[in-house]
Amino acid sequence: MAKDVINSLENMKLTTEEEEIIAILDEGRKEEIESCSLSLVGKVLTCKHFNKKAAQATLRRAWGLEDGLQIVEVGLNLFQFKFDSKFELVRVLKGGPWTFDNQVLLMRRWQPGMTAKNVQFDTVSLWVQIWGAPFDMACPKVVEEVGRRIGEVEEVERRRRQDLQNLFMRVKVPFQYRNQCEEEVS
Repeated sequence: MAKDVINSLENMKLTTEEEEIIAILDEGRKEEIESCSLSLVGKVLTCKHFNKKAAQATLRRAWGLEDGLQIVEVGLNLFQFKFDSKFELVRVLKGGPWTFDNQVLLMRRWQPGMTAKNVQFDTVSLWVQIWGAPFDMACPKVVEEVGRRIGEVEEVERRRRQDLQNLFMRVKVPFQYRNQCEEEVS
């Protein structure tokens, strides 16, 4: 019974006579646009239930933003992260990939017109480890070349000190994201 009501409500559409275009000026929403311009939208990539309060607290601590970060749940496993500064937003975005409970948090910048229904996550950037390179090839240029064979290179990890043991090298590349939860439902 409840499913029938929900389905009928979801399928409701306005007739041509009922449709009305309402012009909304940017002036009226200027404050919210500014607030959103410093935000990321993130989706926890999981089909299972997780503790959302624990996820929010963990991310705040991991990002070092106990204060100065507003987290709003905007959809199923979908969150908007509002930052106080562009510096913090970029630091978090570039510092990923982030995870909670071994589940990836897909992230992207907010864009005007973005809604919980139309936000899309096409790729997830991951660090790939390259093991067993000859000693004379354990350098950023070689890592970048190998990374280009995998995909578009976003970043190459630089060694902080040359005298430290270097068992592997890392390169960050994007991979195509496929939502298995939605595929299982359909």
